[in-house]
Amino acid sequence: MTEQTLHELLTAVAIGELTPTEAEAELAGYVTDDAGRFDAAREQRSGVPEAVLATGKTAAEVTALATTSLETTGRAIVTRVDATQREILLEQLSAEFPEATLFPDESTTPYERASTVVAHGSTFERPSLAARIGVVTAGTSDAVPAGEAEIIAQEVGTTVTRFDDIGVASLTRTLDQLPKLREQDVLVVAAGREGALPTVVAGLVDVPVIGLPVSTGYGHGGQGEAALSGMLQSCTALSVVNIDAGFTAGVQAGLIARQLDQARNSTLEPQTSE
Repeated sequence: MTEQTLHELLTAVAIGELTPTEAEAELAGYVTDDAGRFDAAREQRSGVPEAVLATGKTAAEVTALATTSLETTGRAIVTRVDATQREILLEQLSAEFPEATLFPDESTTPYERASTVVAHGSTFERPSLAARIGVVTAGTSDAVPAGEAEIIAQEVGTTVTRFDDIGVASLTRTLDQLPKLREQDVLVVAAGREGALPTVVAGLVDVPVIGLPVSTGYGHGGQGEAALSGMLQSCTALSVVNIDAGFTAGVQAGLIARQLDQARNSTLEPQTSE
């Protein structure tokens, strides 16, 4: 950072245009508080929005990190929240950021089921990519990690379409959605039990398929291990994330979508001759 830039940053703090927290994020790329260090520069660095994992944290720590996220990036994404954390988090954010848009609200059911809370500051504009992601579930039990993938893909800026309960126990449920599946640019396919659906779908479409194994099933291999193993051994070409890793699946789909968006926009730009 040049002296001029540093001077401008300090001046902005002095006149109230930036808070000390925002200035720290600009200088270091992260912000340190009692709850940890928040990576405020992650999205600029890697294209992936930073998220707060609520598991293992107190409600106060979750709220503190979400507040830092809103202050420094204009958005907060909190995953794997329990009921107590969600109630406290939404109450605190509503009080501290009354102009923010909070999800879940009365019209956004996927957020609560996916144990995810998202907040947008009053001036935040979510990116918009010219790309479509399909999020597919084999059964209703797969909706939790699939919902996480859906939310993250939306936050990256894509248009997301859900295809629910189309598992291979009745293959006609898959085939009657095939034309719409083929319209998507990327597919995230969530399945538990033996995890067969991503393999079937990948053999029927010509777009990237990301297998999301889910910890549903019975007995041996019933916590997602059989689904993970089946997807890793797929005879059709697909990539696979870890068990219940909806965030990772959504991010991977979003990164592919970003590249598609850039390619599509470049073809629309007028070509100049020398």
